[in-house]
Amino acid sequence: QVRLEESGGGSVQAGGSLRLSCVASGRTTSDLTMGWFRQSPGKEQEFVAARTSSGERYLYSDSVKGRFTIFRDVGKNTVDLQMDNLKPGDTAVYYCAAGFVSGDTFRPINWGQGTQVTVSP
Repeated sequence: QVRLEESGGGSVQAGGSLRLSCVASGRTTSDLTMGWFRQSPGKEQEFVAARTSSGERYLYSDSVKGRFTIFRDVGKNTVDLQMDNLKPGDTAVYYCAAGFVSGDTFRPINWGQGTQVTVSP
């Protein structure tokens, strides 16, 4: 069982940046893909980004591609999400996740508690 803990959420104006961090504990994540999902009130959970442990594959949703960058440090069991040029539509609770990739789909098996990101106009 992997425990995931996020940090770095907060409030920012549109056009600003935030960096989310997630640290995993309980076991190594060297065989896992790690990434991020988000959920806004009244909306379904949405995939944001993921990176495999080997680093050879990056997955991004179309809505964040070119604005968000995922960083992975397998040795430190961490995954960060650098979010630039934020928009009000990025407002959501962001969840760190660990799991596997099947085809082009990230399938988490463990979740963090989430961290709030609020982007004002």
